[in-house]
Amino acid sequence: MRYVIDARNAVSYTRPECGIVRDGYDCDPDGHRLGINETCLTFDGCPWYPIAGECHYSRLDPDSWDDALAMMAAGGVNVVSTYVLWNHHEDVEGSWDFTGRRDLRRFVERCAAHGLYVIVRIGPFCHGEVRNGGLPDWLYGKPYQVRSTDPGFLNKVRELYRRIAAQLEGLYYRDGGPIIAAQLDNEYMSSSAPWEMTTGVSREWVPGGDEGVSYLHALRDIAIEQGIDVPFFTCTGWGAPVPEDMLPLWGGYAYRPWLFYERSGDHPLTDEYLYRCLHGTHVTRYADFNPDYDPDSRPYACCEMGGGMFNAYRYRFVLPLKSVDAMANIKIGSGCNFLGYYMFRGGTNPLDSRGGYLNESQTPKRSYDFQAALGEFGQVRESYRRLRTIHAFMQAFGDRVIPLPVILPDGQDGLDPADMHTLRFSVRSDGHRGYLFVNNFQDHASMTPKHGQSVAISLKQGRNVTFEGLGLEDQENCILPFNMDLDGVTLRWATVQPVTVVRLPGASCRSFVFLKPPGMDVCRMVFDDDSQVAEKTCTERIIGDGDVERFTVRRDGAEAEIIVLSRQSADRMLVVDGQALAFCSDGATLYPSEEGCKVRAERSSCTISTIPQGYLRGTGSPPTVSDNGVMRLTWREDTVKPVVERIHDDRFRIDLPGVGDLLDRDGVSEVLLRIEYVGDIGWLFCGDELIHDNFCNGEPWEIGLREWRNRIETEGLTLVITPLKPEATVNVDSPMAARIEQVGDHVVASVRGVSVHAVYQTVMCHDSERKFIQHV
Repeated sequence: MRYVIDARNAVSYTRPECGIVRDGYDCDPDGHRLGINETCLTFDGCPWYPIAGECHYSRLDPDSWDDALAMMAAGGVNVVSTYVLWNHHEDVEGSWDFTGRRDLRRFVERCAAHGLYVIVRIGPFCHGEVRNGGLPDWLYGKPYQVRSTDPGFLNKVRELYRRIAAQLEGLYYRDGGPIIAAQLDNEYMSSSAPWEMTTGVSREWVPGGDEGVSYLHALRDIAIEQGIDVPFFTCTGWGAPVPEDMLPLWGGYAYRPWLFYERSGDHPLTDEYLYRCLHGTHVTRYADFNPDYDPDSRPYACCEMGGGMFNAYRYRFVLPLKSVDAMANIKIGSGCNFLGYYMFRGGTNPLDSRGGYLNESQTPKRSYDFQAALGEFGQVRESYRRLRTIHAFMQAFGDRVIPLPVILPDGQDGLDPADMHTLRFSVRSDGHRGYLFVNNFQDHASMTPKHGQSVAISLKQGRNVTFEGLGLEDQENCILPFNMDLDGVTLRWATVQPVTVVRLPGASCRSFVFLKPPGMDVCRMVFDDDSQVAEKTCTERIIGDGDVERFTVRRDGAEAEIIVLSRQSADRMLVVDGQALAFCSDGATLYPSEEGCKVRAERSSCTISTIPQGYLRGTGSPPTVSDNGVMRLTWREDTVKPVVERIHDDRFRIDLPGVGDLLDRDGVSEVLLRIEYVGDIGWLFCGDELIHDNFCNGEPWEIGLREWRNRIETEGLTLVITPLKPEATVNVDSPMAARIEQVGDHVVASVRGVSVHAVYQTVMCHDSERKFIQHV
């Protein structure tokens, strides 16, 4: 199939500041200025591409903060967004807690240590599947309406903001700190949450609000009055009118448990995986993007793209992990100049000061794994690895992408999500150069593999390009360049995706890294005439089937090295020091930290290789064995064999002899208890405390044990399984299934297996002086 698109009238964006950043709060002590124009965020007047990942400090053991933040930074995140959940800090009126996992100040300081900026989402209403959306229970009986400009409520908000401001003093951008923004309320006039004290009786909901801009301005004024000195404020883009002095943030969820709070059935296909033009005066408006402001007057920015999704009681599903980077591709290809994921790192709900639960009733009481890119206990998922490649691309080339407008082929924004055959694509271009975005993912359906496709792009000055031999597997996506400058060498077009650029030690030129999209009919790179490709004068290079292919291109004295990787190798790659590439085997992850380049392995053995060869070396624990430049790390594997005793139809005692010794051993960072069971809900108790729970969806249930190490040995573990009720089962055969009840014969509560798995960790170094911490 041949498609055509005309980019001859495209003009790159050059826009003025749009009045959102506050004067006097936009410069750090070194004079570097943060700005926002009508297209993007800027640093010192240059385009900047933020990539935000949601991580909730109060849902993490503080001992895990550093590794969580280091892995986020290694995943390409440069901004951490975090809810400040009111009822996590003041569940009893007048009694405040900012200690331990609730230590907001220390968390922000750790973000700064890892080179990450911060957006604090200060409520008062947050949602986040938290009890009452984050509002304390005691507000229910007060003689005023919450989420309103009633003076009584605003006085309580004033106290909340005062406490938050005291925690954040000296940590704002103008102080040299990492905080660049604060979000006021969340989904105002758009969404709410149950008042949990009435759930199951009157099922009353927290008011969604109805005062529009006046309410948001009241919150802004109180925040400023109390000393929340951020450069700019943000608000939810959908729902309420957006104030002119705030940056609206958008999102996109294709997996929507809230559809099943009151019903069962099939999940509809969504239009989240169709390209749109989301910035510009003449955008096509639709149900989930109908702003009350001119879309040409603000950047299109996101804070809540589906980085995962929670399992609700009536909607249990396994998130297709390729859905996450597919959405990133869709958003960038639709004009988004600020990516933001919810969640990027999962967590565990804390208890309140009296031992009560702080979850929303449709969700697990403790678990908030969210099937995120980084799981509740640091599990590294395929979505994390795949996002790395897109984020590396935006960090290396985002300043090139940002000014480019979106151009859609005729009919693209009117496609039916059920159309599995039409090629889904968009172009960002200024009429001279740009990128072709292609997506072959659709939620709740399977796309047909694409083969034999071509896209012809008309450009100015006759520099037209035609992408031939386009193909893509189901669930895959790609970004393909045309007329891309490689340090003086022009890449006319390519069916491989740019990832990043590095300068290897001692190299005479920079190395541009690309990946081969799975399913591409022919992976080729076409250069300007008279280019010398790998010592031959030709204009085209067909890329082979190997994991790594390297060659050099020269033209008119300019030179660039090309490194093309398989998708698998690209997903396992880390750029070290901006001058080396490091690769790990399946089950292992590399990430920079203050100690060195850390290896996290979910198996007792892994391999690491580098370009250039031998760039990293082991520190001696465990010993490193090298073979042709490939280093193998092998940890001593001590097996903990769980002893499971059924003590009742629905409950089991689990003993873990030797688990304490395993947790104490050098090189073991975490121990995961993995439970496979059949039932409705799983509950795991340590003594009298519920430490974790799970809505059965057919996947193994994992629980990190380090935080409970001392109590496990003295109090043991009890597993309780709420059985499937008589004549009903939870059908989880489909990865997108809702909770479908079917007639059956038996009450079912059984354990299929319990196992223990160590997570290993060590540090790799280049030399004793080098540090691997990444900075923005």
